[in-house]
Amino acid sequence: MSEADTKVDIVAVMEMIPHRYPILLVDRILEFVPGERAVGLKNVTFNEPHFQGHFPGWPVMPGVLIVEAMAQTSACLVVKTLGDEAKGKVVYFMSIEEAKFRRPVTPGDALHIHVEKIQNRKNVWKFNGKAMVGDVVCAEAVFSAMIMDQTSKPI
Repeated sequence: MSEADTKVDIVAVMEMIPHRYPILLVDRILEFVPGERAVGLKNVTFNEPHFQGHFPGWPVMPGVLIVEAMAQTSACLVVKTLGDEAKGKVVYFMSIEEAKFRRPVTPGDALHIHVEKIQNRKNVWKFNGKAMVGDVVCAEAVFSAMIMDQTSKPI
């Protein structure tokens, strides 16, 4: 696999997952190992709508959005791993376990989202995720997702 195959720009991210502003939380994929792991990047800016109310005078990225960024990075891993098999499908977030928030994420941070597959059975994938700024772990969680036909309703 060439270096070009391991990096994914925002255009390719938007081809893989259906999210758009203001809920698209992955700017690019920096590293990708098929079926194993990926590292996503979210550049946190003050212009994001949640900072108006979370919190006025001290903007902090909501923890739920950090976990969503992990889920979106893992969805990119699933879709890129499956290739043509993923066409017409979408990855739905199913569960969050062991979520821990260790440091606030604020505007100006470059959030590196590390996801690693723990297991997958049929269309269900389980991941370990860590969101980091520099060498500091800001949040971590174990979570699972299901890939389904885009026309199917989630359960």
